[in-house]
Amino acid sequence: MDSDVPAARRIVVGVDGSPASRQALRWAVGQARLTGAVVDAVLCWVLPTMYGRAPMSVDRELGHTAEKVLAQAVGATVGDERAAEIRETAVLGNAAEVLEERSHGADLLVVGSRGHGGFAGALLGSVSRHCVQHAACPVVVMRGADG
Repeated sequence: MDSDVPAARRIVVGVDGSPASRQALRWAVGQARLTGAVVDAVLCWVLPTMYGRAPMSVDRELGHTAEKVLAQAVGATVGDERAAEIRETAVLGNAAEVLEERSHGADLLVVGSRGHGGFAGALLGSVSRHCVQHAACPVVVMRGADG
């Protein structure tokens, strides 16, 4: 393998549909346009808390719903004319842990300051705080347009 050939540049961005995550996605796409990177837009979802285990059909249905939510968030934020390649992935798992894992080999990890799970006065949400402390690449934390 030729060591002079640069590896593909990659920017990972956490998307949950919140204003801060939409701002993070907009920023990541702009940065990708400037650097020639690919944007990995990641939405994480978890199974509802319940006793026992839900049938597999519920898992699949929730996964498909998460994919639709991500596609709608990306479409509403970026539109049809994309300035950079965006790969959309909905992942079953804890957002902080999934984004930390996805940060390995990435040029940047971009997250919103707080998402849907945050409370109004927090400067950083639990996911953004975890990413800043544990990611394997530089982390950009974006505030939403309302914050």
